[in-house]
Amino acid sequence: MKKTTLRKKYKELRLELSEEKIEELSLQIANMALQLPIWDFNFYHLFLSIAEQKEVDTEPLLHILQGKDKNVVLPKTEIQNNQLKNFLLTDTTSIRKNRWNIPEPEGGIEIDTQKIEVVFIPLLAFDKTGHRVGYGKGFYDKFLSGCKKEVVKVGLSFFEAESQIKNVLSSDIPLDYCVTPEFIYTFKA
Repeated sequence: MKKTTLRKKYKELRLELSEEKIEELSLQIANMALQLPIWDFNFYHLFLSIAEQKEVDTEPLLHILQGKDKNVVLPKTEIQNNQLKNFLLTDTTSIRKNRWNIPEPEGGIEIDTQKIEVVFIPLLAFDKTGHRVGYGKGFYDKFLSGCKKEVVKVGLSFFEAESQIKNVLSSDIPLDYCVTPEFIYTFKA
């Protein structure tokens, strides 16, 4: 399927999920993520969920990262140039929703993208080769292209993989893993 078709399909599927179901599935995803071979790193980039878009709730994953005493890095969107700035989550970090209801840090200690070792990536859909469909603005592809080559890219999805996304671009950066409530897809060679 093409990205536009998948975007529409998965937005509709997510809208059907109740808050209770999202909470349950998000907890399952966080528990499945514990099986990933990623827990020896120090800097983890984590998106904060847009509740209005019924995204995977990353709060359980945040608690795991904090419990393992990891450095959590949060993104802040720079709309004018479709880029993400990244800030270390600390006890004093103030979070506010932007005009798209994305919870973001208001500022703080900026972290160089080259320091980030694992990135948890929001998505609407993904396929069996690790390509994903987001909201279409290219924020994460641009951000990932600035990370070090060996950064581990982990998608989070309520749903299983599509067989193939038809119109993948050369600038689209594939995932290394995608975690669903029931399964971990591995795309690394």
